[in-house]
Amino acid sequence: QVQLVESGGGLVQAGGSLRLSCAASERTFSSYVMGWFRQAPGKEREFVAAISSRFGRTYYADAVKGRFTISRDDAKNTVYLQSNSLKPEDTAVYYCAARRTTIATDPRLYDYWGQGTQVTVSS
Repeated sequence: QVQLVESGGGLVQAGGSLRLSCAASERTFSSYVMGWFRQAPGKEREFVAAISSRFGRTYYADAVKGRFTISRDDAKNTVYLQSNSLKPEDTAVYYCAARRTTIATDPRLYDYWGQGTQVTVSS
């Protein structure tokens, strides 16, 4: 069982930046694909970014490409999401998730989830 704990959310003005962190309890963290998702009120959970386990290959949703960067530190069992040039439409609860094998954008394919961290971007 992998336990994930997000942190780093908050209130920021449009154009600002936040760095989200997700700490995992699992000793074999390095073998998991890690993803970030978000969910705004009244909307479905959507894919933001993911990073592979072995070579750190990354994949982004078009809405965040060029503004957000996902990275991982396997020594610290932590995955990060650096979010720059934030927009009001980025406002959501952000979740990290873990799965084995390959990168996926469908949240139903992820096995473990954190509790989420709120990001609010004011205009």
